[in-house]
Amino acid sequence: MGIATSPTLTEAKVPNSGSRLTVLFWFQALVMVGLVGVLYAQVLADMANDWWTDPAASQGLLIPPLALYVAWTRRNLTFAQLRTADNYGLVLTGFACLLYILGKLGAEFFLPRISFVILLAGLAWTFWGPRRLKTLAFPLLLLATMVPLPALLYNALAAPLQLFASDVSTNLAQALGIAVYRDGNVITLAGIQLGVEEACSGLHSLSALMVASLLLGFLVCPRVSVRVVLFALSIPLSIAVNILRITGTCIIADYREEYALGFYHSFSGWLVFIAGFAVLYAIAKGLNWLSRPRDRRAQ
Repeated sequence: MGIATSPTLTEAKVPNSGSRLTVLFWFQALVMVGLVGVLYAQVLADMANDWWTDPAASQGLLIPPLALYVAWTRRNLTFAQLRTADNYGLVLTGFACLLYILGKLGAEFFLPRISFVILLAGLAWTFWGPRRLKTLAFPLLLLATMVPLPALLYNALAAPLQLFASDVSTNLAQALGIAVYRDGNVITLAGIQLGVEEACSGLHSLSALMVASLLLGFLVCPRVSVRVVLFALSIPLSIAVNILRITGTCIIADYREEYALGFYHSFSGWLVFIAGFAVLYAIAKGLNWLSRPRDRRAQ
């Protein structure tokens, strides 16, 4: 005589329970995304407007897609890590909220903007755990570079860099036999005066080459120590190429004024970045080669 069996009460509820958990998860995720969107919609819109209108922050337009692309290429590594919810991530999340509140109360733009990146890190830590957060460290670091420098820090750096670039460029031009005189940020030649404005301080190329050094370090240099050295070298390199730009303008202005104030002045910004990126790439390859063991260098 056969005996008919039926699933137990617990077994019968498993599919329904799993479906409810899935619906609950997506509901919680949508609520979280909605709250973050409402909180940061105006902050992100204002920052995007700065990227579009301010040349000093224009590289920010490229950074979010690059960060998302890097995170996407590392998705297998990220999801291979064990997902362990960690309440310690709430500390970082709370810190991000505190920065947001302080920035809003102080009518300061930098704190709410950088708090968005910190909040993403805190949420990843809270819901995914520290192991998955570690795999997302570089995309989050790259994403942080999209935030323009605070106005106070930018202005504090711009003036000394302007004077330094003017002084060194004047000395180089004089060494090349050009009659030139400097008064502050104004370089006087025989028939023209060149003003080294804030845009020529080197901060534009500095921020762009610093981001480029992060990408090159990630793509070319497997060792973290080499990436740090490459990032540090991008700072003096950006200042040096900007000085060469100003010196080149002085040389061309001494020869033909209209050339220095026309096409060259507009094109030299891109030329400086391309030259700096090429040198930075060569440095990255050289540092990567030097960091290898001796037996591997000969291969």
